[in-house]
Amino acid sequence: MNKVVENAEIAIQDITSGSVLMLGGFGLCGIPENCINAIVKKGINNLVCISNNAGVDDFGIGLMLQKNQVKKMISSYVGENSIFEQQMLSGELEVELIPQGTLATRCWMGGAGIPAFYTPAGVGTEVAINKEHRDFHNKKYIMEEWLKSDFSIIKAWKGDTHGNLIFKDTARNFNPMMAMAGKTTIVEVEILLPAGELDPNHIHTPGIFVNRIFQGTNYEKRIEQRTTKKR
Repeated sequence: MNKVVENAEIAIQDITSGSVLMLGGFGLCGIPENCINAIVKKGINNLVCISNNAGVDDFGIGLMLQKNQVKKMISSYVGENSIFEQQMLSGELEVELIPQGTLATRCWMGGAGIPAFYTPAGVGTEVAINKEHRDFHNKKYIMEEWLKSDFSIIKAWKGDTHGNLIFKDTARNFNPMMAMAGKTTIVEVEILLPAGELDPNHIHTPGIFVNRIFQGTNYEKRIEQRTTKKR
C-alpha cells in the first residue's frame, strides 16, 4: 500500500516519448512543478499534453514547449504563452481547444468509465465541427467523448503514504478528475503524511486512483496576473 517514491525523477522514469499526459492545475495554480522540470530534463518528446493551460513562456508546460517536447496540446486557456502562439500559428504544434467545463467533464468521464456525453457548450462554433448533434427538449447538443491518459501528473496540497489526497482552493478544479483518468497517476504533494493522518471526511481523491506519490520541493507558486488596488 505504501506508494511513496523518493523524487520526481524516479516518479516519471517510465514516461517515454509519444506518451499522452494529463497535467493538473488551473492557470499556474496547483501545477506539478517538480514533475514538469523532471520531464524537461529527461528530454522526451512527441508528447500529447492534456491540460487546462499551457503555462507561460518560462514556467510550467511552457518549459516543455521551449524544448519542443510537445506534439499536441489539448487545452482550454492558452492566452499567456507566446511560445505556444508561435508554434501553433506555424503549424509546429497541433492544438485542440476545448471549453473549460467540457474539458473538465471529459477528464471526469474518462475516470468514471463513461465514454461520451452531450453538452450545449460549443454548439454553432468550430468546437462542434464533425461532432454528432442531437436535440433534447428543443435544444441542440453536441456529443463529446471521454479523455484518458497514459500518465496523469498531479499536484496536491496534502497526501498520505497510501495516496489519499487533499487539494487546496482552485487547484481542485482539474487535478482530482485528471487523477482518475490516467492509467498511471503520479502525484507530488507539499505535505506528505503517514497513512491515517488525514481526516477521511476531507479527502478529495482516494488513494485507489494513485500509483506513486512523493513530497515536492522548491515550489515557486507563481501568480499569472497580479492585480493590486491603486494607491
